[in-house]
Amino acid sequence: MMTETLNFSPISDAVANRLAELFRALGDPARVRIIAALTEGEANVNRLAEVAGISESSASHHLRGLRLMRLVRARKNGRQVYYSLDDDHIANLFRGSLDHILHD
Repeated sequence: MMTETLNFSPISDAVANRLAELFRALGDPARVRIIAALTEGEANVNRLAEVAGISESSASHHLRGLRLMRLVRARKNGRQVYYSLDDDHIANLFRGSLDHILHD
C-alpha cells in the first residue's frame, strides 16, 4: 500500500483556536437560522427573532456574539438596528455547509 504525502502546512494554535471559535459560534440552531436569514439580506432584530423562533432579547444576545465574532455587522437607522453578514465569506461558508448537509 502506498502512502500519499500531503503538502499542507500545519495550522498554528492561534488559527486553529479562531477556527474552532467560528464553528462554535455556528453551533446553535437559532444562530444558524439568523445567518440563513441574513444570506437573503439585511434585517432588523424583530425579523431575525421571528425567523429564528426566539424572543427579541434572545436574538439580540445571539447577534451580539455573532458581531463580536465578526460574522455580522450592525447599522443603526434611528432607533432600529439592522444586521447584515460581515462579508461574502460568511455566506459562502453557510451555503457550502448547507450544500454538504443536503447532499445525498
